[in-house]
Amino acid sequence: MGTTWIVLWCACLLVCVHALAPTIKLNDGRETPLIAFGTWLGNSSQGRVKPQYNETEQAVLWAIDAGYRHVDTAMIYMVEDQVGRAINAKIDQGVITREDIFVTTKLWNDQHARDAVVPALRASLARLNLDYVDLYLIHWPVGQFANGTFDSTDYLDTWRGMVEAKQLGLTRSIGVSNFNQHMLDRILNSGLERPAVNQIEINLNLQQPKLLEYCKQQNITVMAYTPFGSLFPTKATPDAPPPRVDDPVLVEMAGRYNKTVPQVALRYLIELGVIPIPKSLTKSRIEQNFQVFDFTLKEQDKDVLKKYDTGYRTVLQLKWFDHPYYPFEKDHTNANTPRV
Repeated sequence: MGTTWIVLWCACLLVCVHALAPTIKLNDGRETPLIAFGTWLGNSSQGRVKPQYNETEQAVLWAIDAGYRHVDTAMIYMVEDQVGRAINAKIDQGVITREDIFVTTKLWNDQHARDAVVPALRASLARLNLDYVDLYLIHWPVGQFANGTFDSTDYLDTWRGMVEAKQLGLTRSIGVSNFNQHMLDRILNSGLERPAVNQIEINLNLQQPKLLEYCKQQNITVMAYTPFGSLFPTKATPDAPPPRVDDPVLVEMAGRYNKTVPQVALRYLIELGVIPIPKSLTKSRIEQNFQVFDFTLKEQDKDVLKKYDTGYRTVLQLKWFDHPYYPFEKDHTNANTPRV
């Protein structure tokens, strides 16, 4: 009986050890998991999808149980309160401590003035019911007033507000999102703190090798939103290039690893050196998306996946096309061409 108990205990210990994702060190010395759980509900033909009930709260509860220790959210997602309730519930249950969970949220475009950054973060913390976040990002380099008109505040001034928020202890790390190489260069050449993270769209259709290599050289960690791109037919626009989740080549490839096509796509991004941010409201998919650390891709398979890169953007935000800090290529054909 004693030997059996020891074997079972060791088996349980191994499950617990393997239940958490590996971590990497940011340039400021902090550790972050190699996968994050996303809480953006997406867009529909009517615009941004708004939360209906407590669906995000439930999804975050499932994600924490599945092993996620990084939750990515933003003020504009309108779910910070649900994210906070889920995290605090798991803390109260003793499942995690506050130090176990890495929380990212983001500054929205209507708070780009330097003196607006700290109040915006304080408001997010109140909704999250947390004393600090682990990472605070400038969501977009473009400023926009509440009435929809453009705010041309220099993102360097916004960045100065981010530095002040960190100095106040409201966030442990600071970074940016949707910034191109030129914009990152301006921050690095300003003498201000180096961003710890650049969160950008990365998926099979948009692999951005030049920007990834630049961020690697500058020791800026890349996090990848929309990691599935147009894999799912219900999410793909009519002009979206292949592949889809039922692509025979990908199905055969996934089968050889005893994995799903989405799991292969996530693993590929991890092996590109980025942190994917999958999102789902379905318990089984939340769990499957996390199960990507028990295999590695063969070089010939990575070569196949690399060929799907067409520079196709899922998230273009053309409403900001004429903003002086619109971050994407103007012709939409080369995802690696940096523009101011």
